[in-house]
Amino acid sequence: MTRSTVAATELQPTPAVPRPLPLDGWHRARGARMVPFAGYSMPMQYEGIIAEHLWTRTHAGLFDVSHMGQLTVDGSEATGALEALMPADLAALKSGRVRYSLLLAENGGILDDLMVTNIGKDGEGPFRLVVNGATKHDDIAHLRANLPDAVGMACHFDHALLALQGPEAAAVLDELLPGIADDTAFMQAVSRDWNGTALLICRAGYTGEDGFEISLPEESAAEFADSLMADDRVKPVGLGARDSLRLEAGLPLYGHDIDTSTDPVSAGLAFAISRRRRDEGGFPGSDNIARMLAESPPRSRVGLLLDGRVPAREGAGVSAGGEVVGQVTSGGFAPSVESPIAMAYVRDDVAKSGTEVTVNVRGRELPARVVDMPFVPHNYRRQGGK
Repeated sequence: MTRSTVAATELQPTPAVPRPLPLDGWHRARGARMVPFAGYSMPMQYEGIIAEHLWTRTHAGLFDVSHMGQLTVDGSEATGALEALMPADLAALKSGRVRYSLLLAENGGILDDLMVTNIGKDGEGPFRLVVNGATKHDDIAHLRANLPDAVGMACHFDHALLALQGPEAAAVLDELLPGIADDTAFMQAVSRDWNGTALLICRAGYTGEDGFEISLPEESAAEFADSLMADDRVKPVGLGARDSLRLEAGLPLYGHDIDTSTDPVSAGLAFAISRRRRDEGGFPGSDNIARMLAESPPRSRVGLLLDGRVPAREGAGVSAGGEVVGQVTSGGFAPSVESPIAMAYVRDDVAKSGTEVTVNVRGRELPARVVDMPFVPHNYRRQGGK
């Protein structure tokens, strides 16, 4: 694999006219309401956000996340080169294991959050990266500018990415790929063949539920999606429910809850910085981050539970004791909680769970309190099994 696998045209900014996903016609045939998102035309909902949300929490929802960037980084220096850009301990990452990590700016700000899978030898790779759709072209440019010549990078723009999420997801996928439920656990990946199509399957997702993300060539995506949908336990789910599900799960959304102005410690993502990397440093912003780990940051990302039924949206001010102490970054009505919830960055002295605050919603100060996240317990399968 060589650096030339990334063409210059693939590094252009997000287009003004949304691109269709590989399953564009598939979504429209099922009545999806399509909206522009991250440079693509994507399904917002099918039968309704609340219905799709609750179905995923109880059965299995099928999401098209093909807008995400899928990259492979390879070469004898790949481990060290990627560790110079993110705080993951890739030298300790075994074959078939997945890690959540962060691309960091020089000051420790977050350029993107991503998933890294070792699809090769223990600690050596190659490594498959899945990055956010809205930032993927910037990520590619950043990686290309910072990876040494000995490290290759391939961009899999010809691949789709499907996410099957929910408590029945493992049983459904096991019908198509016998043994997959027992062969995988949370944050583990395997390769499988389905009707001659190569699949890369990671037991992960962004809903808080057990589930899988399946990468496959785009020409096979509709047939594979149809095979999943043939099971009565599966329904298609759009962006709207994906957002409410990840909010209930306390998972940040890039560009809203995290960005270059936030750091991993303030964002509650210090778990992504491995012990060896904390001790040794050597990643962007490591000195600043070490200082915040030692002293605690001036603000923190917290959960808010609002009284009543009116949701708070991004940008709403958070106050305590008559003064503004923070700002909402994500908010909405949580179908599983049956209450408005939000994420916010607040001053560290009011970040403790149980602290009473108010949130300014259209000029009204609504009572709320700081709560621990996730709002809904995670349902990940730490060990394989149906």
